[in-house]
Amino acid sequence: MSKEPDKIEYVSEDSDEPDKKVKKAKDKLKFCEHDRAEYLAGWQRAKADYINLQREHEQKIADYFKFANEGLILELLPILDSFEAAIKHDNNNIGVKQLYNQLLSVLKNNGLEEIKALGEKFNPELHEVVETVESDKGERIVIEEIQKGYKLHNKVIRASKVKIGK
Repeated sequence: MSKEPDKIEYVSEDSDEPDKKVKKAKDKLKFCEHDRAEYLAGWQRAKADYINLQREHEQKIADYFKFANEGLILELLPILDSFEAAIKHDNNNIGVKQLYNQLLSVLKNNGLEEIKALGEKFNPELHEVVETVESDKGERIVIEEIQKGYKLHNKVIRASKVKIGK
């Protein structure tokens, strides 16, 4: 008995008419294009988020280095105050003036700046009121500076202690 080889029939999945095949292919293409657009938009958002995160990280590192000396400078401010008091007490001591100027120069080179107070209008972000006194200079004008205030890279690290007029 001879055995006949199995007959293999190739049947197309889409045995429909050619117009239906074209329509299905177009629908599938539309679906793929929609998915591609979604994936591209998601990738672009992720890339933008990553770039923003990178910038933010770099800014944080820059700020860290910018304000790394803040603690040390805050500890040196009372020494600066002592020098100022010594100069007020004895204005003829050239050595004390020179040391004061050297210390102030080093601190300024590291971003320290004095807050101008005397004669200025009171600003609660820069000034701390110690006393309010009668004055003919005007209301809320700084009459006397009790203790100097300082900024480090435009950030207030110590507000000026002042007397203001009322």
